[in-house]
Amino acid sequence: MRLAVVAAIFVALLLSPVACLSSVAIVVQAVALPSSSCGGSIEVGDVPDHLTTRTANGITITLDRTQLTHAATIATIGSRTPGIGREGVRIALMAALTESSLQMLTNTSAWPESTRFPNDGNGGDHDSLGLFQMRPLAGWGTVAQLMNSTYQARAFFGGDNGPNHGSPRGLLDIPGWRQLAPGVAAQAVEVSAFPDRYAQFEPVADAIINALASRTKGQPSKVPETSRIVFPLPKGTWNATSPYGWRIDPVTGANSLHTGNDYAAPLGTPILAIGDGTVTYAGAHPSGYAHLILIDHTIRGRKVTSGYAHMYGNGIHVRIGDRVAAGQHIADVGSDGKSLGPHLHFEIRLNGHSTYPTSWLNGSQDLPDAARSANGCPTAMPGPDSAPDAHVLP
Repeated sequence: MRLAVVAAIFVALLLSPVACLSSVAIVVQAVALPSSSCGGSIEVGDVPDHLTTRTANGITITLDRTQLTHAATIATIGSRTPGIGREGVRIALMAALTESSLQMLTNTSAWPESTRFPNDGNGGDHDSLGLFQMRPLAGWGTVAQLMNSTYQARAFFGGDNGPNHGSPRGLLDIPGWRQLAPGVAAQAVEVSAFPDRYAQFEPVADAIINALASRTKGQPSKVPETSRIVFPLPKGTWNATSPYGWRIDPVTGANSLHTGNDYAAPLGTPILAIGDGTVTYAGAHPSGYAHLILIDHTIRGRKVTSGYAHMYGNGIHVRIGDRVAAGQHIADVGSDGKSLGPHLHFEIRLNGHSTYPTSWLNGSQDLPDAARSANGCPTAMPGPDSAPDAHVLP
């Protein structure tokens, strides 16, 4: 279903934020959202002005405040619905991203009256409406109901608290939905003619949840435990060139501590956030780094800062305060500053001190000694707070 405008909506989302008309959303207040299997609880708070992230196939997209406000509505309704949790919110966001690009869409051909309600533009796909492209003729609700984001979220989640009591089926009405892959669960509700589309938006949904959780009541919240560990460069793109430790500096010739690992990679190779976290520095730096990104994480209950250096200024894709997800494309490999060629200088900092980076990447899929538990969480992390010869960093 929904054949006519899916491609156009998808392309519009990829190219630019959608122009904002008015939108229907519940007032978002801090609401506890059940924890993921790897960490503590998060809260839905203030809505960011924008979020840039990427899909599972590496396409970078930017969501505007209107789209994120609809996402906050979905997350808030999900957090108030027994049995949904983070997993259910993720699935709902994946569905809405795929079906409408998180827009409240009218349908002027099938339902001219839909334009009377606050909306973000026209969809016009068969007789579908709204965030999840639900069909009045299929029993999802009236036009007035489906032009309300709160109602559509409740209908998608379904169950005893849903408005349709299992017909059509919401997520809670799907037997064993938690055992299904998230994209398959989204398809079970949407019954789309293109069932494979939903999985592409899983990392986008995670990035949205993390972004909303970082802005509780206008203040940054404690960084939640990261959901996974990711190597900072895509598999097959890099070669390790200079490890952490004392060395003869190849530029100055002095004996000095190299405070990170260097990975040679082609110019422009995507640099990935190693875990969920909050950006605390992004931009030019008065040092040999030239440009630097720092991200705070919580890894096995401990505050850890990851650092990424030598990008060019136009190769930085995040800003201070941004909430990022593990694996998110945050920058491009460059060769700025004290550099002999394109590479990523990668650091791990504990309490402002450098430490051996490699052991903190245990759990990523690109290390020979990587280990992951059944739920995908890292299984091994180092014990010491810093290396024996730790260096205080700027």
